This record gives sequence, structure tokens and C-alpha cells, in this order.
Amino acid sequence: MAAGNTYVALATNTLSSTAATVTFSSISGAYTDLVLVCNAAVTASTQEWNVRLNGDTASNYSSTYLTGNGTTATSARETSQTKMFMQFYGYLSTGQSMNLIQLMNYSNATTYKTLLSRAGNVDNGLTGGVHLWRNTAAITTILIYPTASTFISGSTFQLFGIAAA
Repeated sequence: MAAGNTYVALATNTLSSTAATVTFSSISGAYTDLVLVCNAAVTASTQEWNVRLNGDTASNYSSTYLTGNGTTATSARETSQTKMFMQFYGYLSTGQSMNLIQLMNYSNATTYKTLLSRAGNVDNGLTGGVHLWRNTAAITTILIYPTASTFISGSTFQLFGIAAA
């Protein structure tokens, strides 16, 4: 018997103008994991962006990430933050960046939530991160926003549910 779809498209947001934030809300708990795919760029040279879950602005987030550009590599860790920091390589002068975020066990109401992120741009390099939200609530809302700029028109954000095997 053939397996059904593994990735189920839940929502797509293609910006028709610049935007300071992108939000996915009322996320169904019917899947085991979520995958967020972003093909985006920002309007200022600050290329960092952030994620908050369920509107939580308390110091419940931690991030560890590695960055490389073919010449140098760096790593950093942030703990007890009010958001998850995602390195982002999309700026108007360098083009859009492909970003992938995996949210594991997002609907489990007994464990903290772990996210894996990857981002890349041919002109700037790559980054990978692991992030923790110290909260056991099921994720129902994802807020994405750049640190010091806005997302450009044409940026695309897609959310997929991963069906249980």
C-alpha cells in the first residue's frame, strides 16, 4: 500500500508589499512536526531575524548556531532570551535567502520545543542552529520578524505539517 503525503501544505504567505512581521496562527495540532520554508530578503543590511511562539515574550528561548562563509567559521550561543535568534542571509544587495526551520514535537504538551534552522545565500554563506523554547504548550502561533528592518515584497513563507508515519 502506498504511503500518503508526508508534507502537508498548511499555509503560504507571499508578501505583496514590505512587512515588519509574518504570522502563522491557529496551527492545527494534527501533525507530529512542522517545517517552515522561507525564501525572503530584508530591507536593511542587518540580516538577523527572530521567531516567537504563541506570543511568548518571556525569557524562555535559547539558540546555538554555527556560521561559515568559506573563509571563516563562527559559533555563538544565546540563553534566556525573549525570542529565538535566526541568522538570515537575505539582503536586497545579495538577493533572497533560503531558510528552513523544523519544529519537532510541536503539538506535544509534555516537552519543551526544539527547533532546527538552516539558512543560506550564495553570496554570504551558511548557518545552522538549534533552538529551544522552554515551554510545554503546543505551538499554535509562529511570529517571524527581522531585527532591524522589514521583509521585502515577494518574500515567501510556507508552513508544512509532517504527517505521522
